[in-house]
Amino acid sequence: MAKKGQSETIEVNEINMEEMRFNVLGTSPIIMNRFNQKAWQELLLPSARQSRATLESKLKHDPVAEFRGALYRNRDVKCPALIHVPNGAFHGAIAQAGVDMPGAAKAKLERLTSVTDINIDLFGVPHLFMAMVRNSDMNKTPDVRTRPIFPEWACTVTVRYVKQLIPQAAIANLFGAAGVIVGVGDWRPQKGGSFGTWRLVPDDDAAFRSIVKKQGRPAQQAAYDKPVCFDQDTEELMAWFEAELDRRDKNAPSSLKQTKMPKMKRGIIQENGQGQILRA
Repeated sequence: MAKKGQSETIEVNEINMEEMRFNVLGTSPIIMNRFNQKAWQELLLPSARQSRATLESKLKHDPVAEFRGALYRNRDVKCPALIHVPNGAFHGAIAQAGVDMPGAAKAKLERLTSVTDINIDLFGVPHLFMAMVRNSDMNKTPDVRTRPIFPEWACTVTVRYVKQLIPQAAIANLFGAAGVIVGVGDWRPQKGGSFGTWRLVPDDDAAFRSIVKKQGRPAQQAAYDKPVCFDQDTEELMAWFEAELDRRDKNAPSSLKQTKMPKMKRGIIQENGQGQILRA
């Protein structure tokens, strides 16, 4: 204990921050899943209780609307990309990589690093993707979920870190490792999947430059207006859905009949004229 009459001086060194810019090139498709807007509205202002007959008269799913609602969109038309990724996805991936990498700790990395971009422009054309899932209820009820998937994607991420405590090489190694063992989006390696992985590339990488040039806002807007199915299973399910709407004399607000969805041919690789590759 300090003696009476003596003061203790605390010295704190100045923190110096440094930034590194990384070009991210996807090595597996990324599946995007934004929180449903209708769920937001129900939490903000719940609707009145509806009768069983009213619920049965409504469609359980509107695949195209769900596809569009799951995208993070840039409202600013000056942005080079229509789609963005929240910065928390990549910041969380860096911190999570510290769990498996020696010499790093997740909580410490969360404090000492940050992603400067609030919204990260994502280049790549989204496709409509349907998959069987199980809900989080007690019975794990199966359901069909429609989400956008990007077969090819790229973006640029700027990471800020404390220079005195984390070497520059460590940040690059952590971010590169996060692309292999953590990933972003649904079904990523962190959750036991294989989607949403990436590698770091230089500015002159041919694949990176091609995606940024050809799969920006115009191509993304075209895919948003007239979505294309990702695989044959999704296409067949959408065809059945449209036929059932006709048979039951129902109409989905975002029906692909209005959008005139492009058709895919089995076993053929096509290009839609915007640099977008369609795989059957």
